Formats: sequence, C-alpha cells, structure tokens
Amino acid sequence: MKPSTNRMLTRIKSVYMFINEKGTVTTQELVDEFGTTSRTIQRDLNVLAYNDLVQSPSRGKWTITKKKVKIS
Repeated sequence: MKPSTNRMLTRIKSVYMFINEKGTVTTQELVDEFGTTSRTIQRDLNVLAYNDLVQSPSRGKWTITKKKVKIS
C-alpha cells in the first residue's frame, strides 16, 4: 500500500473515532482537530458516509450511525 493511502486510511479511522467519542461534531471542528483543509475532511466524511458509518443530521454536522464496526 502506498504511504499516502495508508495516511488517508489512518486519518479516516481517526475521524470516525473522534466523531464516535464526541457524539456530534461540525466539519469545522474536524478541520481544527486534524489540521487539514475542509475539502480533505469532506472527502474523508464522504468515504465514511458512503460506507454508512456517519450521517449528517443537519448541514455541517456529523454523527455516527448504528452500524457495527470492528476497529483493529
């Protein structure tokens, strides 16, 4: 696996775990926490949403779904 792919997957996992810990977060909170651009965070959230792991109950806010996840 390419180093950039590994970094992206690690960041996406961290984003999911952060949302899981905080409950509901804003996109801006994620940008501030991970020190990336809002576009990068949005791409990460799109991956998580596509896999039914997060949802946006209102514009710019994110929460996890009830889908079971095994984190290794």
